[in-house]
Amino acid sequence: MRNLDKYKGVIPAFYACYDENGEISPKAVQDLTQFFVDKGVKGVYVNGSSGECIYQSVQDRKIVLENVMKVAKGKLTVISHVACNNTKDSEELARHAESLGVDAIAAIPPIYFHLPEYSIAQYWNDISAAAPNTDFIIYNIPQLAGVALTQGLFAEMRKNPRVIGVKNSSMPVQDIQMFKQAAGDDYIIFNGPDEQFMSGRVIGAEGAIGGTYGVMPELYLKLDEYETDVAWLTGMLHDVGRFEQIKRYNTFNDAQSVDQYACDAIIYKMCSAHGNMYAVIKAILKKNEGLELGGVRKPLTDITKEDMAIVDEAAKMITDAKEKFL
Repeated sequence: MRNLDKYKGVIPAFYACYDENGEISPKAVQDLTQFFVDKGVKGVYVNGSSGECIYQSVQDRKIVLENVMKVAKGKLTVISHVACNNTKDSEELARHAESLGVDAIAAIPPIYFHLPEYSIAQYWNDISAAAPNTDFIIYNIPQLAGVALTQGLFAEMRKNPRVIGVKNSSMPVQDIQMFKQAAGDDYIIFNGPDEQFMSGRVIGAEGAIGGTYGVMPELYLKLDEYETDVAWLTGMLHDVGRFEQIKRYNTFNDAQSVDQYACDAIIYKMCSAHGNMYAVIKAILKKNEGLELGGVRKPLTDITKEDMAIVDEAAKMITDAKEKFL
């Protein structure tokens, strides 16, 4: 059985970091990486959706990863999303990621053309072959990619010994259970949708990768502490007659519900702006943490003057939640 412990926990999806000209800022990338080291998260997921990868060049993504690795230096598990909409560029990014010593690479399926499953499998296996000494994670996000990871395709991909699991961002929590049940303990399933962090963990996800973790890492780290209680509860449910156990169960259940609801309320507030959510997040990080990460890359929409009220409100919600729950 493989040792997957380095992937278990809270892994924020890394944000794109730009300078005043809208180009990748190596300093901002390093500052954000150090921020995550200081917060104590398990790792970072680089150049994914939150990193605006679909709007960046191969060279942009190399610069980002290089500067993450300059700071991470074994203090963070680093997963590099390397998928481009063609195999050639994806292979180049996979080779580059392996040369830097990342822990794993990941990839969505090719988008736009509706490819048959054998073509998607070949695409993923070609990328994996370009980094033959690196773990490979399938990224399932059908609502954006336009194609879903089926049980048949997952079974085919498990023939590749470098495949270690799935970052599952489909909305049905049941998908996590199905992938975990099919793959067993030798694979890891990551919860994707931030709004269902606890639901995903309870039903089988052992790690979590999310786009809003980075703006409020302390809250998700607190939620992650409840995962220990989930494992404990699984063992004690055979003997629920003892009063102290039931009392602990009730305390756990109340706490996790409130904390997840608080995170969700913040997410809904950030999504209510005219500008893109990641533009809002970067503005909040500037306000709450002093991080200068720039805006977002077009065609994503930056925040407007009117959005600043939402930024201020969401920033305060995060501060208030930390004071309440930590």
